[in-house]
Amino acid sequence: MIGLWDTTGNEVVKALAAERRSAGGVASGMALTLIVVADERQVREAEAAATIAAAAHPCRLLVVVRSDVDRDRDRLDAEIVVGGRLGPCEAVVMRMYGRLALHAESVVMPLLVPDVPVVTWWHGEPPEEIATDFLGVVADRRITDSAQAANPIEALRLRAADYAPGDTDLAWTRITLWRTLVAGAFDTVNAEITEATVVAPTSDPTAALMCGWLSARLGIIPKWEQSDHFQRMRSVELCTASGDHLLLTREDSVATFQRTGQAERQLPLVRRPLGEELAEELRRLDPDQIYAEALGAMAGTPGLQARPDRRVHVWKDPATAQRAEAGITSHATTSETGRPDLPQGGVV
Repeated sequence: MIGLWDTTGNEVVKALAAERRSAGGVASGMALTLIVVADERQVREAEAAATIAAAAHPCRLLVVVRSDVDRDRDRLDAEIVVGGRLGPCEAVVMRMYGRLALHAESVVMPLLVPDVPVVTWWHGEPPEEIATDFLGVVADRRITDSAQAANPIEALRLRAADYAPGDTDLAWTRITLWRTLVAGAFDTVNAEITEATVVAPTSDPTAALMCGWLSARLGIIPKWEQSDHFQRMRSVELCTASGDHLLLTREDSVATFQRTGQAERQLPLVRRPLGEELAEELRRLDPDQIYAEALGAMAGTPGLQARPDRRVHVWKDPATAQRAEAGITSHATTSETGRPDLPQGGVV
């Protein structure tokens, strides 16, 4: 590991190149660049999850920790690890202070691996608008986690309002196994589904997306029985036009499947580590149309998958609000940005 304290972006690029040479090309053939945005309290958790994901998807890992943006003096501290504690990848952990934290792209852009996709993951409360964060605009895929927000359901509605193809949320990833089991139940069902009921806590974003998915797939409006007796989604029940009932109930890491006239079956339904959830999202780098349909149905915003596949960077300076409170006016600037290999204003 190389530690650079109070350094510059240029020095980080040089140190990474030197460490790659000394390591003998430990991480060659990288499939993508993974940008992780986290605060200091969650950086270790984010590193652990990214290490698991990088083991399945060789990548250059760029961890951006923004701190103390009001500091008068800018500062950049960086750790460079190649084939070390963060797994078989090239990793740069950057802690940015002062105004530099608002311009993280000035350090990150030269570190992107040429000619491979870029994925940005926010480990923390997701941004209200991804367009206000350059690290999101430059990415081919953008991963948020609405469960980290103070109001997860409202955070999902913001994701729908701000959606562009390439966006996804880890709340959606967490119901992959649920969706697999529910879809598998239709292998022996010929009758039309007329009702659906989801039992889950009031603020569970996975339940909200499950309702959206059922609505988009089945053309019905599921009933959400909100119960705070459980910490996470408890059950999904489907009723058919023939009078049959299908019920999938989770207890710890086991799901019980019940169907009218058949014996109960026990199925595995474990809660996966954060790193495995992240690794699943890195398996596909094309837009997730099924997620878009489910999110749109949940938020009442149809047609998300038909939106333009581009994002425009909108610069919003946090100091603007402070000046407004002080009675000083300023002009917001809007600029369209592109990847380093595209001309300014290119489609990203």
